[in-house]
Amino acid sequence: MPGSSAHRRDLDSVAPALADALPALHRALDRLVARDYAHPKPPEGPLNLLRHLEEHRGATVREAAEALLMKPNNVSALVSQLAGEGLLERRRDSADKRVVRLYLTPVARRRLGEVRALQVSHLTDALLALTEGEMDALGSALGALASLTRRLHAAAR
Repeated sequence: MPGSSAHRRDLDSVAPALADALPALHRALDRLVARDYAHPKPPEGPLNLLRHLEEHRGATVREAAEALLMKPNNVSALVSQLAGEGLLERRRDSADKRVVRLYLTPVARRRLGEVRALQVSHLTDALLALTEGEMDALGSALGALASLTRRLHAAAR
């Protein structure tokens, strides 16, 4: 196949570039948010759990652990910590009292909104400095990045 060596060269340059760029992007954004956030910014693990529960109200510890690719005992420890901080509520399932469902408190919802607003603000500022071509390239890449994320997430389960 004539295009396969060119395709392989593309893979050999794109994969390591993504492996370097994505964590660096995340760290920079995380630092900016931590600098400007009015409260102590939760570490990434608790923040990811809160984000998951914002989208999946009433998830169980096991469901959250599977979705976040974490061990249930680690999620359980995070739940205890976040409940102690007034950010999570544990509620017994109405149909099966053995099952505990997790819900964000209003404080957690507000703080997640504040973190999200800071992220969007910092990203918007950085995006405004890009050229039109760079913006077009990023816009075109969003679908591919979402697909790549889904594939890696499924493979990591």
